[in-house]
Amino acid sequence: MDTENALLNALIGAIATAVLSFTGVSPLLGGALAGYLNEDDGLRVGAISGAIASIPVVGLLLLVLVLLPFLGLFGFLLEVGIAAGGVVVFGAIVVIGGVAYTVVLSALGGLIGVYAKEEL
Repeated sequence: MDTENALLNALIGAIATAVLSFTGVSPLLGGALAGYLNEDDGLRVGAISGAIASIPVVGLLLLVLVLLPFLGLFGFLLEVGIAAGGVVVFGAIVVIGGVAYTVVLSALGGLIGVYAKEEL
């Protein structure tokens, strides 16, 4: 398999994931497109597509976690009793869960895309 084509196909799948983000299953669709274009090893190219598509989401969530202490809501949360460490841990769980959701669905979509290319 040509690595350049696999990365290009993964990038195309990641762009499709972003464009189709209004659907609930955009990682699945983007991964399927990447797998369909790649024609083999759909699991790998789909997972790469999901990882690329996760970069903006992770960046945005990390930015929110950095800016959260400077907002008035953070002081309110501390007064209520939620510690700053708990907010950070919760944020980390959300980020890791979002990335896992995107990568796993994209990898599954890559398998579906390869299957569709072979069978149709």
